[in-house]
Amino acid sequence: MNETAGDGVASEPLLALKGYSKSFGAVDALKDVDLDVRPGEVIGLVGDNGAGKSTLIKAIAGVQPADTGETRFAGRSVNLNNPQAATGLGIATVYQDLALCDNLDVVDNLFLGQELVKGAPHVLNETAMEQKALELLDSLGVTTIRSVRIEVERLSGGQRQAIAIARSLLGEPKLVLLDEPTAALGVVQTAQILAMVKRLKDRGLGVILISHNLANVFEVADTVAVLRLGRIAGTYRVGDASQEEVVAAITGAEFGGFERTTEETAL
Repeated sequence: MNETAGDGVASEPLLALKGYSKSFGAVDALKDVDLDVRPGEVIGLVGDNGAGKSTLIKAIAGVQPADTGETRFAGRSVNLNNPQAATGLGIATVYQDLALCDNLDVVDNLFLGQELVKGAPHVLNETAMEQKALELLDSLGVTTIRSVRIEVERLSGGQRQAIAIARSLLGEPKLVLLDEPTAALGVVQTAQILAMVKRLKDRGLGVILISHNLANVFEVADTVAVLRLGRIAGTYRVGDASQEEVVAAITGAEFGGFERTTEETAL
């Protein structure tokens, strides 16, 4: 059993990255990035556009593996050299585009590519999938979807995001990567998604949350990691740091690199 820190977060990292670097030609997208994520911990990954956030997520997901670096998962050395390796370890990723099929209903989207069958091969167990969908959405506190047989194209942005997050949990992951889950959502929908993130934490899952909204990050994260120009510019425990300190790390103002503006403060 993992020992836990004083705030209830396990002290032993679930995912430990050391020296992660990734280049695209002459551009160094990531430079010697170290990052730890523990079970039951939400890491808020923040930074300006082009800081390397999505590159780091894709490296962890095995979509664009790091050029160099060491990876440990659940205490053992691993290689995240393809998406299958990542999902096999229990790493689930919800990208910003969600990758949902608008013409399919909620159940079909949840089980797309991992359908439940019964009896003869290729006979779908629609009853079992529908029941599992209802149980999964209920466990995540999703109450605004009136039917799991409604087409996804008829759902709101927040409901679609909830479906994408729910789908990521079908494989019983240990770590969930969320790329801008509240982007373009209204206040009520954002609150619902943040509540879902808290439920993932309560389940003991590790979560990496990319967001430009520091208020949202500070509401759900335990730790904020700042990427600037491909490097970790600072790691802050929520409660021990202010949003102004994080903004300074994002912009480089703490090193005299930039002067903070109203727009930057709203990141």
